[in-house]
Amino acid sequence: MYVCLCKSVTDHTIRRAVDNGLSSMRELRQEYGVASQCGCCKQCAKEVLSEAVQKRNARFADQSMLPTTVCYT
Repeated sequence: MYVCLCKSVTDHTIRRAVDNGLSSMRELRQEYGVASQCGCCKQCAKEVLSEAVQKRNARFADQSMLPTTVCYT
């Protein structure tokens, strides 16, 4: 779905940007111009961004960087 009609930004675009490291409305505005024109999309963009960041953080938490088993041989 389109989140920002003025700049033609979709929820998919926002989710992909979060997967590539974006994590704030400021970054979203700088990169894609979201909520920089009429501002009608600001709340929806915040919701999509927040949900995507939470999902990304949950995936990272599930991917432990430390070994979970130890071999004593």
